[in-house]
Amino acid sequence: MEPALLITLIVIAVVVIALVIWVWTTYNRLTKNRIRVDEAWSDITVQLKRRADLIPNLINTVAGYAKHEQRVFEDVTRARSETLQASTPGQASQAENHLQGALRSLFAVAEAYPQLQASNNFTQLQRDLVQTEDKIQSSRRYYNGSVRELNTSIKVFPNNLIAGPFGFHDHEFFDVADRAAISEPPRVQF
Repeated sequence: MEPALLITLIVIAVVVIALVIWVWTTYNRLTKNRIRVDEAWSDITVQLKRRADLIPNLINTVAGYAKHEQRVFEDVTRARSETLQASTPGQASQAENHLQGALRSLFAVAEAYPQLQASNNFTQLQRDLVQTEDKIQSSRRYYNGSVRELNTSIKVFPNNLIAGPFGFHDHEFFDVADRAAISEPPRVQF
Protein backbone atom coordinates (compact mmCIF):
# COMPACT_ATOMS: atom_id res chain seq x y z
CA MET A 1 0.00 0.00 0.00
CA GLU A 2 1.23 3.39 -0.91
CA PRO A 3 2.30 5.64 2.04
CA ALA A 4 0.18 8.60 0.85
CA LEU A 5 -2.94 6.43 0.71
CA LEU A 6 -2.20 4.99 4.12
CA ILE A 7 -1.80 8.49 5.62
CA THR A 8 -5.05 9.60 3.95
CA LEU A 9 -6.94 6.60 5.38
CA ILE A 10 -5.50 7.24 8.85
CA VAL A 11 -6.50 10.92 8.68
CA ILE A 12 -10.02 10.00 7.53
CA ALA A 13 -10.31 7.39 10.32
CA VAL A 14 -9.15 9.92 12.94
CA VAL A 15 -11.64 12.52 11.67
CA VAL A 16 -14.50 10.00 11.69
CA ILE A 17 -13.59 8.81 15.19
CA ALA A 18 -13.35 12.41 16.43
CA LEU A 19 -16.73 13.20 14.85
CA VAL A 20 -18.36 10.14 16.46
CA ILE A 21 -16.89 11.08 19.86
CA TRP A 22 -18.13 14.66 19.46
CA VAL A 23 -21.67 13.53 18.54
CA TRP A 24 -21.69 11.07 21.42
CA THR A 25 -20.52 13.57 24.06
CA THR A 26 -22.81 16.34 22.76
CA TYR A 27 -25.83 14.02 22.78
CA ASN A 28 -25.03 12.86 26.32
CA ARG A 29 -24.58 16.44 27.56
CA LEU A 30 -27.91 17.51 26.04
CA THR A 31 -29.61 14.46 27.52
CA LYS A 32 -28.22 15.23 30.99
CA ASN A 33 -29.46 18.82 30.69
CA ARG A 34 -32.92 17.64 29.64
CA ILE A 35 -33.06 15.22 32.58
CA ARG A 36 -32.03 18.03 34.93
CA VAL A 37 -34.90 20.19 33.58
CA ASP A 38 -37.38 17.34 34.06
CA GLU A 39 -36.13 16.78 37.60
CA ALA A 40 -36.38 20.48 38.40
CA TRP A 41 -39.97 20.58 37.08
CA SER A 42 -40.78 17.60 39.27
CA ASP A 43 -39.45 19.50 42.30
CA ILE A 44 -41.74 22.41 41.48
CA THR A 45 -44.79 20.18 41.16
CA VAL A 46 -44.01 18.56 44.51
CA GLN A 47 -43.90 21.97 46.21
CA LEU A 48 -47.04 23.18 44.44
CA LYS A 49 -48.82 20.01 45.60
CA ARG A 50 -47.56 20.54 49.16
CA ARG A 51 -48.94 24.07 49.16
CA ALA A 52 -52.21 22.87 47.64
CA ASP A 53 -52.48 20.32 50.46
CA LEU A 54 -52.10 23.09 53.06
CA ILE A 55 -54.83 25.26 51.56
CA PRO A 56 -57.89 23.18 52.61
CA ASN A 57 -56.71 23.30 56.24
CA LEU A 58 -56.18 27.03 55.95
CA ILE A 59 -59.64 27.52 54.43
CA ASN A 60 -61.28 25.40 57.13
CA THR A 61 -59.51 27.33 59.86
CA VAL A 62 -60.50 30.71 58.48
CA ALA A 63 -64.00 29.51 57.56
CA GLY A 64 -64.68 28.67 61.19
CA TYR A 65 -64.35 32.37 62.00
CA ALA A 66 -65.63 33.99 58.80
CA LYS A 67 -68.53 31.91 57.58
CA HIS A 68 -70.01 34.78 55.53
CA GLU A 69 -66.96 35.02 53.22
CA GLN A 70 -68.01 32.15 50.95
CA ARG A 71 -66.87 33.87 47.73
CA VAL A 72 -63.29 34.15 49.01
CA PHE A 73 -63.25 30.46 49.95
CA GLU A 74 -64.60 29.48 46.54
CA ASP A 75 -61.95 31.60 44.79
CA VAL A 76 -59.16 29.98 46.79
CA THR A 77 -60.57 26.50 46.16
CA ARG A 78 -60.87 27.19 42.41
CA ALA A 79 -57.32 28.57 42.25
CA ARG A 80 -56.01 25.56 44.19
CA SER A 81 -57.70 23.20 41.72
CA GLU A 82 -56.20 25.12 38.81
CA THR A 83 -52.74 24.75 40.36
CA LEU A 84 -53.17 21.00 40.79
CA GLN A 85 -54.32 20.59 37.19
CA ALA A 86 -51.44 22.59 35.67
CA SER A 87 -49.14 20.32 33.72
CA THR A 88 -46.89 22.81 31.92
CA PRO A 89 -44.88 25.79 33.15
CA GLY A 90 -47.24 28.14 31.29
CA GLN A 91 -50.33 26.67 32.94
CA ALA A 92 -48.59 26.68 36.31
CA SER A 93 -47.62 30.32 35.88
CA GLN A 94 -51.19 31.33 35.15
CA ALA A 95 -52.44 29.26 38.09
CA GLU A 96 -49.83 30.94 40.32
CA ASN A 97 -51.25 34.35 39.48
CA HIS A 98 -54.76 33.25 40.41
CA LEU A 99 -53.71 31.46 43.59
CA GLN A 100 -51.60 34.34 44.87
CA GLY A 101 -54.51 36.75 44.41
CA ALA A 102 -56.94 34.36 46.09
CA LEU A 103 -54.59 33.80 49.06
CA ARG A 104 -54.17 37.55 49.49
CA SER A 105 -57.96 37.86 49.71
CA LEU A 106 -58.11 35.02 52.23
CA PHE A 107 -55.49 36.62 54.46
CA ALA A 108 -57.24 39.98 54.16
CA VAL A 109 -60.38 38.31 55.54
CA ALA A 110 -58.37 36.69 58.33
CA GLU A 111 -57.04 40.08 59.45
CA ALA A 112 -60.52 41.01 60.61
CA TYR A 113 -60.58 38.21 63.21
CA PRO A 114 -58.16 38.66 66.14
CA GLN A 115 -59.17 35.30 67.65
CA LEU A 116 -58.13 33.60 64.40
CA GLN A 117 -54.79 35.40 64.39
CA ALA A 118 -54.12 34.09 67.90
CA SER A 119 -55.01 30.50 66.98
CA ASN A 120 -52.07 28.08 67.23
CA ASN A 121 -53.42 26.08 64.32
CA PHE A 122 -53.62 29.17 62.09
CA THR A 123 -50.14 30.32 63.16
CA GLN A 124 -48.66 26.91 62.30
CA LEU A 125 -50.42 26.91 58.92
CA GLN A 126 -48.94 30.36 58.26
CA ARG A 127 -45.43 29.11 59.02
CA ASP A 128 -45.91 26.03 56.83
CA LEU A 129 -47.19 28.17 53.98
CA VAL A 130 -44.26 30.59 54.20
CA GLN A 131 -41.79 27.69 54.20
CA THR A 132 -43.53 26.15 51.21
CA GLU A 133 -43.54 29.46 49.33
CA ASP A 134 -39.79 29.73 49.95
CA LYS A 135 -39.28 26.22 48.59
CA ILE A 136 -41.39 27.04 45.52
CA GLN A 137 -39.25 30.13 44.83
CA SER A 138 -36.07 28.10 45.22
CA SER A 139 -37.40 25.33 42.97
CA ARG A 140 -38.48 27.90 40.38
CA ARG A 141 -35.01 29.46 40.32
CA TYR A 142 -33.35 26.04 39.90
CA TYR A 143 -35.80 25.03 37.17
CA ASN A 144 -35.35 28.26 35.21
CA GLY A 145 -31.57 27.96 35.51
CA SER A 146 -31.72 24.41 34.22
CA VAL A 147 -33.98 25.48 31.34
CA ARG A 148 -31.62 28.34 30.50
CA GLU A 149 -28.68 25.92 30.38
CA LEU A 150 -30.54 23.41 28.20
CA ASN A 151 -31.94 26.02 25.83
CA THR A 152 -28.51 27.61 25.44
CA SER A 153 -26.90 24.23 24.79
CA ILE A 154 -29.48 23.48 22.13
CA LYS A 155 -29.06 26.78 20.29
CA VAL A 156 -25.29 27.21 20.19
CA PHE A 157 -23.27 26.06 17.24
CA PRO A 158 -22.27 23.27 16.68
CA ASN A 159 -24.62 21.67 19.27
CA ASN A 160 -27.61 22.80 17.22
CA LEU A 161 -26.48 20.38 14.50
CA ILE A 162 -27.06 17.52 16.93
CA ALA A 163 -30.04 18.90 18.91
CA GLY A 164 -32.51 19.16 16.02
CA PRO A 165 -32.06 15.72 14.47
CA PHE A 166 -32.11 14.03 17.89
CA GLY A 167 -35.35 15.74 18.98
CA PHE A 168 -34.06 18.22 21.55
CA HIS A 169 -36.20 21.34 21.79
CA ASP A 170 -36.46 24.47 23.90
CA HIS A 171 -38.28 24.17 27.21
CA GLU A 172 -40.58 26.81 28.61
CA PHE A 173 -39.48 28.93 31.56
CA PHE A 174 -41.68 28.99 34.65
CA ASP A 175 -42.53 32.65 34.45
CA VAL A 176 -45.60 34.62 35.35
CA ALA A 177 -47.45 37.37 33.54
CA ASP A 178 -47.99 39.43 36.68
CA ARG A 179 -44.61 39.57 38.41
CA ALA A 180 -46.01 41.73 41.23
CA ALA A 181 -48.39 38.90 42.14
CA ILE A 182 -45.52 36.57 42.99
CA SER A 183 -42.76 38.99 43.88
CA GLU A 184 -43.23 37.99 47.49
CA PRO A 185 -45.11 35.17 49.19
CA PRO A 186 -48.61 35.91 50.43
CA ARG A 187 -48.43 38.10 53.49
CA VAL A 188 -49.13 35.91 56.46
CA GLN A 189 -47.82 38.07 59.30
CA PHE A 190 -50.53 39.43 61.56
